[in-house]
Amino acid sequence: MKLTLRYKILFFFLVISFSGIFITAFSIFFGVEEQFDNYIQSNREQNIELIQEEVIEQYTTNGELISDRLTNLLHQQGMTEGVFYTIYDQREQVVADTNRSSGMMRGRGMGMHSSNEYTLKSYDLAIDDVSIGTIDVHYPLEFIGEEFAFLNSIKRNIVIAIMVTVILSIIFSLIFSKRLTNGFAKMSKAIIGLKNHQKQVQIPVEELSGEMKKLGESFNELADSISKEERLRKQFTADFAHELRTPLTTLRSHLEAYQDKIWEPTQERLQQSHNELMRLVRLVNELEKLIAAENPQIKLAKTSIHANELVTFMKNQFTRRFQERGVGLTIAPSTKEIWFNGDRDRVIQILTNIINNALQYTPTGKEVLLAVDEDSHHVTFMVKDEGKGIAEKDIPYLYERFYRGDKSRDRKTGGIGIGLSIAKALIDAHQGKITIESKERIGTTVMVYFPKS
Repeated sequence: MKLTLRYKILFFFLVISFSGIFITAFSIFFGVEEQFDNYIQSNREQNIELIQEEVIEQYTTNGELISDRLTNLLHQQGMTEGVFYTIYDQREQVVADTNRSSGMMRGRGMGMHSSNEYTLKSYDLAIDDVSIGTIDVHYPLEFIGEEFAFLNSIKRNIVIAIMVTVILSIIFSLIFSKRLTNGFAKMSKAIIGLKNHQKQVQIPVEELSGEMKKLGESFNELADSISKEERLRKQFTADFAHELRTPLTTLRSHLEAYQDKIWEPTQERLQQSHNELMRLVRLVNELEKLIAAENPQIKLAKTSIHANELVTFMKNQFTRRFQERGVGLTIAPSTKEIWFNGDRDRVIQILTNIINNALQYTPTGKEVLLAVDEDSHHVTFMVKDEGKGIAEKDIPYLYERFYRGDKSRDRKTGGIGIGLSIAKALIDAHQGKITIESKERIGTTVMVYFPKS
């Protein structure tokens, strides 16, 4: 398949190259011949005019149509230009005939020189409209002598130039087609590797050029993304199994202890079993919420929401829980009336998950701030805590299911790890965005942006 593609590209290059070469060569080849013929004709006409002027001047001076000088001119043109003359006086008597002297003319017909055909043209000789004689000019229809050799030399050089250009076209077409198909070959090999689950496959883009380099970079980004998704999928599977294993193991041990009469089903022990069961129920419920939030066809019941009123509502919902944990909750509503369009229940769900995370990871005696503001396009909710903070390397993965930067953190304290995943999906459904800034041992700031319209 690779060879087929290469030869197709090579054939395409050669067709384009040869077409341009032969069209150009054809134009030059016949254009040169036409221009050279025009030059010869013009030069011949000038020579004929020169003979006419010399004959008239000789007649005006001596009353004769011929002279030694004129005879030399006639023979010179016959030898060099292949142009022969027959000059007649007023009585149509021949006074000069270079055709007869060269054996090329018999009578007043057409002469022959080598194998060329000759043509005949007659010119009147007159002084002040009085005829003094006639000149018959015989010249070849084709190039002869040096003219023929010169034209052949030009044609030969053109043919050589065409051959050199064709050879160079073939060489460069081979080079370019090989370079181009090498890029396709690397791309094809990488795609096959990716198809065969070689997630770390990469294309050496430095060996590519032009658009192929951009295509290679895009492929490498895709391969990295697939590799990342594969790692997250495996991590999700492992975390999900862990989330299920812990309560199931506890429930199993409790039930087996009851069955073996090791434990008495006291109220306290039954409550522990119930707590583990409810933990499983919460896990399933949260997963259902995440699946619903990530549904691309999720329908939002959007209404006009008063931002300051919503902030006050969230404070009332969380005040008791914050007091039980000994954590302060402060709100900072806007000094202006701020409204935006959104699904009120979904917005409350988003803020609930974010505030709950802040509460879970903020130690006793510290504060959590909930503020609202706006710009020309967005309404912004800020949740800022004074907790232990998040490592910078963990921030890009906080929206992944079950992801935790601190692997040793107690699951019961930290929830099940998909609250931010749900919040991110719902924010995306609102066409908003979320950002997280955090410094370890200082705190975390979460900004949620909802479009006004």
